[in-house]
Amino acid sequence: MQYPGQMVKEKWYKAGLSFECIQCGNCCTGEPGYVWTTKEEVLRISEFLGRTDGWLDKEHLRRVGFHYSLTEKANGDCIFLERKDGRTGCRIYPVRPLQCRTWPFWSQNLRSPDTWNEAHRKCPGVNRGKHYDFIQIETTRTRRSW
Repeated sequence: MQYPGQMVKEKWYKAGLSFECIQCGNCCTGEPGYVWTTKEEVLRISEFLGRTDGWLDKEHLRRVGFHYSLTEKANGDCIFLERKDGRTGCRIYPVRPLQCRTWPFWSQNLRSPDTWNEAHRKCPGVNRGKHYDFIQIETTRTRRSW
């Protein structure tokens, strides 16, 4: 059996990490990928956009096997990323998918100090701003729903 204190000792980030979103948009663009969404999240987004059918059209949502992902623009931007007057923002920020809500505390970024620093090279908000303790990081990392 593993006790919470033992788990903390095993994690390199047991002292916590810092992150502050500076709305650069780097996490919302780049190489082709997926922003996984659940049917519940699609419903929230749909309602937020004022749709009455509870769904999104092919411009915003694609099916990938048995799952759904938000679509991307030709330049790699998420379909909901807006760039105006030198600023970036998410058109659906209050109802963004869990995958977006948990950045940068993804397991792949927390494997080692090197993977965390790789995330920092892509995201200038990593290693600055608010300090998150180990419990906050793990709670975010392991979240499965809102």
